[in-house]
Amino acid sequence: MSTFTLLLGGEVIHTPRLAAQAAGTRVIAADSGIRHADMLGLLPELWVGDFDSAPAHLPAHLAKVPQERFPAEKDSTDGELAVSIALKCGATKMNLVGAFGGARADHAFLHLALALRLAEQGIDVLLTSGAQEGIPVLPGQAKTFDYDEGTLFSVLGFSKLTDLTIKGAKWPLHKVEMPFGSSLTISNAVKGRLEIALGSGRALLLAHPSPLPES
Repeated sequence: MSTFTLLLGGEVIHTPRLAAQAAGTRVIAADSGIRHADMLGLLPELWVGDFDSAPAHLPAHLAKVPQERFPAEKDSTDGELAVSIALKCGATKMNLVGAFGGARADHAFLHLALALRLAEQGIDVLLTSGAQEGIPVLPGQAKTFDYDEGTLFSVLGFSKLTDLTIKGAKWPLHKVEMPFGSSLTISNAVKGRLEIALGSGRALLLAHPSPLPES
C-alpha cells in the first residue's frame, strides 16, 4: 500500500494520533498547506498550486521543496491537483490533512465530496484536522472503527441512505432508511466497538477523536 499525506489549507492541530497516521508516508503540500509541515514534523517531496495563498516567509528547508506551479485561472483547486498527482504516483491510501475549516467553506465541502469519489474508486481515504476525522462509508460493507468510548460522531448522508446500521453507539440503528437532509445521525457517541454498515447511498463518518484546543 502506497500512502500519501496531502497538506491542505484548512485547520490542523497536532495530536499523537495524527502524527502516527502521517508517519512514514509520502507528503505533498497544496499551496498554503505547507504551513502545517513543520508542526507535524513532515518534509513534503513536492509543493503544488498557484501559490496565491502561500506563506510569505518559510524556513529554508521548506522553501527548497520542489514546486509544481499552476496558473491561478485553472479548472481544479490546489487540493484536487495534489490528489491527482498522488494518484499518478500510485497512491492507494490518502490522508487529507487540513480538509476542514479555513476561510473557504466551498473547499471544505469539495474535500468531503472528493473523499467519497476516491473511496468509490478504491482509494482508502482519511480526512483529518487532528481534532476531527472524516471517513467514507461505502454500500455493502460493514466497517469498524477504533474510537475511544464516548467519542462524538455523526454520519453525514450525501444522498438517501437505505439499510443503515450503527452498532457500538449510544443510539444504535438497525437497517433504517434515512432521507437526504435528515439530522437523524447527527451527534451520536461511541459506546463499545463502533461499526457502521450501509445498504445503498453515499455517507461519511465524521468523528471527533481529539478535543479542540480552548481559545
